[in-house]
Amino acid sequence: MKQDESSLTSLVSAFGRAYHSKYDTPKIFDDFIANKLITEEEYSAISKNMIEGIHFFNEEIGQKYKENPEKILKWVTQAQLSPISLARSAYTEQVLLNELKLGVGQYVILGAGLDTFAFRFPEFEKNLEIFEVDHPATQQLKKKKLDDAGFDIPSNLHFVTMDFTKKFAEKKLVAAGFNPNKKTFISLLGVSYYLTKEENESLINNIFANIPSGSSIVFDYADETLFETKGKSNRVENMVKLAYASGEPMKSNFTYTEIESLLEKIGLLIYEHLSPKNINDQFFQNRTDYLTSFETIHFIHAVKR
Repeated sequence: MKQDESSLTSLVSAFGRAYHSKYDTPKIFDDFIANKLITEEEYSAISKNMIEGIHFFNEEIGQKYKENPEKILKWVTQAQLSPISLARSAYTEQVLLNELKLGVGQYVILGAGLDTFAFRFPEFEKNLEIFEVDHPATQQLKKKKLDDAGFDIPSNLHFVTMDFTKKFAEKKLVAAGFNPNKKTFISLLGVSYYLTKEENESLINNIFANIPSGSSIVFDYADETLFETKGKSNRVENMVKLAYASGEPMKSNFTYTEIESLLEKIGLLIYEHLSPKNINDQFFQNRTDYLTSFETIHFIHAVKR
């Protein structure tokens, strides 16, 4: 991902979280700070692009609500844009809060974007060191936005500039205060699809090479049906097409057995696996809007032996 694309992706993701926090009930993942990091101009521009893109996503919805752009925006956001990111963020932080009770002292967020965990949980400033790893342009954007919104950087939040998809540089983490001997929790969200299977294995292997037993990771992956499934309103097919059109095609999908074997080779055991049905049951039950779990996308929590 190019640096400017990384910044744009983080903005769109934050838009989805902000929209959900403002308009959706019940909340799956309430990022009540995301809206403060997006200007009115950015929010308006992203909304306009989503609404104007409806004919790519769903011609029928475009026709049905052609006089009501807000309903079009709701459909695009809830059906296409937000389901994966809301559920995986909710799951990741649910796991993290439990891991904190089990002695985790460090949280590494790979591809942090405009993540707001450190600002939503100030109570952990004394007992959890947070390392946000991302492209320099994205981190510059975030720092500016935090400054513009009047946020002070908490003492436990550390920014680490790195293209970890090319090479994971533990030295950069250590230079920022990371302790390789301390039990660590890692999130790797929205990344695995864009790497080859070999790149995924190498990245996870490098991440866990020197950290202690009991450290763990949450990541999402696409299953073996990724390139065949159309999904509800063709949303899976749309996701794959958009990735290809943006110049960053999806490269990998896995059977559960392949993921299990890959992790076992590295020395990790799967503690929990959530299938699309599990995700739907846990995060999207009894909703009356468009939000449902995304077909083909699974979540894994794996622990180092």
